[in-house]
Amino acid sequence: MKTNNVILRTVIKIVVFIILTLAVYLFFSGHDSPGGGFIGGLVLASAFVLLFIVEDIATIKKGIPVDFKRVAALGAFIAVATGFGAIIFGEPFLTQTFGHFNLPIFGETHLTTVTIFEAGVALTVVGVVVSIILSISRDV
Repeated sequence: MKTNNVILRTVIKIVVFIILTLAVYLFFSGHDSPGGGFIGGLVLASAFVLLFIVEDIATIKKGIPVDFKRVAALGAFIAVATGFGAIIFGEPFLTQTFGHFNLPIFGETHLTTVTIFEAGVALTVVGVVVSIILSISRDV
């Protein structure tokens, strides 16, 4: 028998939106303040876990047809590739570079290669955490 949890589902939709916004903020603020790819990825994974708790896993997998093991592998590849990118330019492994660019909407923006590395870390964390949660849920 399925319980009627309309209030929980409605509240979780709002909470997930807030969590996703916080994850994006933590990801981009990690360069200059606490946060970054690992914390942003953990917060993002918590949004997926909340969705798995409220809805059944089959419904979420139907809405988000992503193999999270591949997401983790892609993230690890991106993180390692940014390190080798520095070697191509004759710098030590994982050396970062940055620059100031004038973007059309954002104006003068500080961009760095660390953001690409952090994106890889975030994808790895999301992929690993969600894969672990899905593996545990199969055993329950």
